[in-house]
Amino acid sequence: MLETIKHELWKLHLELPKNGLVTWTSGNVSARDPETNLVVIKPSGVMFEDLRPADHVVLDLNGNVIEGDLKPSSDTASHLYIYRHRPDVNGIVHTHSPFATAFAANGKSIPVYLTAMADEFGGPIPCAGFALIGGEEIGQQVVEHIGTSPAVLLQNHGVFTIGKSAKAAVKAAVMTEDVARTTWYALQIGQPQEIASDDVAKLHYRYTNVYGQ
Repeated sequence: MLETIKHELWKLHLELPKNGLVTWTSGNVSARDPETNLVVIKPSGVMFEDLRPADHVVLDLNGNVIEGDLKPSSDTASHLYIYRHRPDVNGIVHTHSPFATAFAANGKSIPVYLTAMADEFGGPIPCAGFALIGGEEIGQQVVEHIGTSPAVLLQNHGVFTIGKSAKAAVKAAVMTEDVARTTWYALQIGQPQEIASDDVAKLHYRYTNVYGQ
């Protein structure tokens, strides 16, 4: 089932270690098929280099396994909660990328100090509260705190990103770590200046509606 999505997720999962967003078996990507509402997600505890398209698990939005011989990710319940409450979302990524997670460990959001952040996120990256792994609680924190951003930090935990596609969610995860790293470096030098909200809106509009082909 959903072989095209499985193959896409296999390739997208390889982007996580390639971009330094995960270590060992941590982190995952999921995708929702808009036609069937079925969700495809990484199996739990499988090394990224060992992952195959056929290893991915297919579930319905209630968590029933439709296809797959392996256990789904331990974050599955939170992914499904987000999909049920955000019908505009068709891709979700979770990472513990180090610079962004350093902000999460301190319970700090990431202000808009960079034009690249205004472009991609259109505002700060918020930090949600603490929640234990395994149930819907993390998903609840994501939905409650992410707002209009494609990314949110989870206190003492890591990063969740969302998108209209799994690829868009992976891009947001890559960009989250990129701006978190630059922001951290900037804070070692001094106190960066936030970009005015009006300018953030203009930059985001240009990037969303003018930039590219």
